[in-house]
This record gives sequence, C-alpha cells and structure tokens, in this order.
Amino acid sequence: MAEHISLAVIGGGPAGLAAAIAAYDSGITDVTVFERDSELGGILNQCIHNGFGLHTFKEELTGPEYAGRFIAQARERGINCETGSMVLSLTPEREITVVSRDKGLRVIQAEAVILAMGCRERPRGALNIPGTRPQGIYSAGTAQKLVNCEGVLPGKEVVILGSGDIGLIMARRMTLEGAHVKAVAELMPYSGGLKRNIVQCLDDYGIPLLLSHTVVDIKGKRKLEGVTIAEVDSTGTPIPGTEKYYECDTLLLSCGLIPENELSLTAGIRINGMTNGPAADDRLGTSIDGVFACGNVLHVHDLVDFVSEEAGRAGRNAARYIRERGKKNEPRVIGVTAGNGIRYTVPCTIDAANADEDIHLRFRVRNVYKGCTISVSSGDRELLAKKKRITVPSEMEDIILSKDVISGLTGGITVEIKEGGV
Repeated sequence: MAEHISLAVIGGGPAGLAAAIAAYDSGITDVTVFERDSELGGILNQCIHNGFGLHTFKEELTGPEYAGRFIAQARERGINCETGSMVLSLTPEREITVVSRDKGLRVIQAEAVILAMGCRERPRGALNIPGTRPQGIYSAGTAQKLVNCEGVLPGKEVVILGSGDIGLIMARRMTLEGAHVKAVAELMPYSGGLKRNIVQCLDDYGIPLLLSHTVVDIKGKRKLEGVTIAEVDSTGTPIPGTEKYYECDTLLLSCGLIPENELSLTAGIRINGMTNGPAADDRLGTSIDGVFACGNVLHVHDLVDFVSEEAGRAGRNAARYIRERGKKNEPRVIGVTAGNGIRYTVPCTIDAANADEDIHLRFRVRNVYKGCTISVSSGDRELLAKKKRITVPSEMEDIILSKDVISGLTGGITVEIKEGGV
C-alpha cells in the first residue's frame, strides 16, 4: 500500500531545503525531503571557499556554512528529511518509489512533488577528446571532493580544460595545496565562469587562461604524462601549427553542467532542449500537473543565492497548488520566446489569467554583447527595456515583470538583445 504525504521534495541540497522551508511556511507542514546522500546540503558540502550568501543573508559564507543555515531552518520547523534515500521513479500521478537502508522499498503517493535533484558534470566521453584513457583525468568536481573532503591531492602538475566556475575555483585550490596549474584552456572565445572567479582564481595567481583553445591529444598509457593544446577557429576546429605540449600528471575537466533529469524523463515530463531541464511555467510547474522544478535541475545557475530564491517560489507555488486545486481561473497561457541573442528563458510559458505575483524572467545570452539593450516585448508593444554595458553567457540575467503587466497580455512575449545605442 502506498503511503500518502502532502509534499515530496526530491533532493536535499540548497534548492530542496529552501523549497521545503517555503512550503512549510506557506502552511503545508506535511513535507518530506528525500536525499540520496548520507547528509543534507548537496554539493555545497564540498565547496569550502567563500562567496555564498551575499544576496540571501547579506554576508559572505562558505558553502557548508550556507547549507548549514538552511539545514538549521529545516530542523527548527521539524521538516522530515530522509537521508540515504534514493528515489527510483516518479509517475505522472505523482507516485514515487524510494529505497533506503532503514525503511527498504516504499511507494509514496504525494499531492505535489518538487524536483530539486541538482546537476552533474559533463564527462570526458561527451567531449570527444582524442587520446588514451590513463589515470590522472578527473572532473573538476571530483577533484574538489578529493581535496576538500578526502584530503587527497590528485596530482602536482595540472592542466584544466574548460573555464567553468568549478574549474576556476579548483585552479586556485590546487595552487594553494602546492600543485602547479600550468594553464586553463577554454574552447569558446569567452570564459564560462564568473568574472570575479577569473580575477580571484586565475589572475591573482598568474595562471594563464587560453581562450579559443582545447586539448587535442592526451599522452600516457597507465598514467597521464601530458596533453597537447591547440588554438581553434570560429567553428571550434583546431588550427594546424598552433599545438603546444604541456607535461602534466593531472587533467581536470570543467566543461559544463547538465541538469540531473533521469527521473523527469522517465516520468514523461517535457524537457527544454536548450536547458536540458523541465520546460517550466511561471509557477515553476512542469508539464505534469502538481510537479514543480527548481534550482540546477531546472537550469544551471551561477549563484546559489538565486537557486534559493527560485526554490522558495517553487515551494510557495507547490503549497498553493495543494491548497487551491481546482480553484484557479480558466488559464490563458502565453508563450515566452527566446529571440535574438537569447539562448533560453525560464519560464517557457506564463498563465496570464492567474498572474497573482510579479514574475522573474531568467535567461542567458548566446554571446558577449557590449553596449546593448535587453528588450521584452509583446507584439508591437515593448514591455521593458534594460540597458546593459556588457552581457556574457556565464552570467544569468534576471528581469522582473509586474503581475499587472502580465495580466493584461493576450499575446506571447519575446525576449531579445538589441545591439548598439548604449
């Protein structure tokens, strides 16, 4: 027989905890958080550097400190958090199957479900790097866990492929632990990480950032001996004659993050092809009624503070769904289109007839744009224009549209970049 609960939150990281707390504070106290790891906190437990919490708590915290604040809030409220619990499946009827050592295999029927499973790193197999498969090649996140949690230094002579934030942070971390980071190579003509991390993690330590470069060969059979890096053209093709060999015993891969959406796919949730996360509406609801998504499982964020804010909205909306099922006005759904220069938007759709709060419209641009304007329009009517000195793909943009503007719309919304004029 299935157990019944009001709200199931899948994932006990920063998104899941913030969502559970918000739902509890909105009146839904029958909440259970399912976390597959032995501890709450998610990836933040291995992020011992500071820089977290400036938006949420108005002070600078380390990753474990930031997670600890939410863990404490969940415990103060008595929210049921089941660690060591793996959710195996989710059905369109919001029935989940979960297994744990303590309670065995269970089937649980939830009135609402929040997906907060986070994301994973893109592996070497997805990068098409030629060469052998020797010991010494790690994802940046794996290296971070080895150094910060296990006290193990993977190597002494290091090359990093990809300039995502984890890779940049690990360049500094490896240096502080006594390793020599020879270079960070980035396939794109711009960095994949935040500007502050480029300055604090590379520039401050004299580590070169090689833009429009990639690894074209790996040397070593049993153990990594070195890598060859070459410059690439505008199509990402290596340019002959630009190869340079770097002797190293460690290669860290920091080439992007992928939302962890196996549960979403098996449940039949519609996926956004650009984010690899669920296609969400303005209440962060998915294509399955009563199933919501937030955090990096929805789209990859650059700041955990934004994850917490978004998860709070998901928690409040899930609570509202449980309280008000069948009480909404007839929906009037309008689409949100990613126009010129925009890679994707969250949400993908908005219910204009039931817009009872301001809407966060989050997106990433496709390229580096200087002196541009972010324009949001509906038909011939411009709803908002925001001038920007510079926009970059590594930094998520956030625009707030008022509920009064949204409620009056009958046609779709387009978000686009207009270059020049700033």
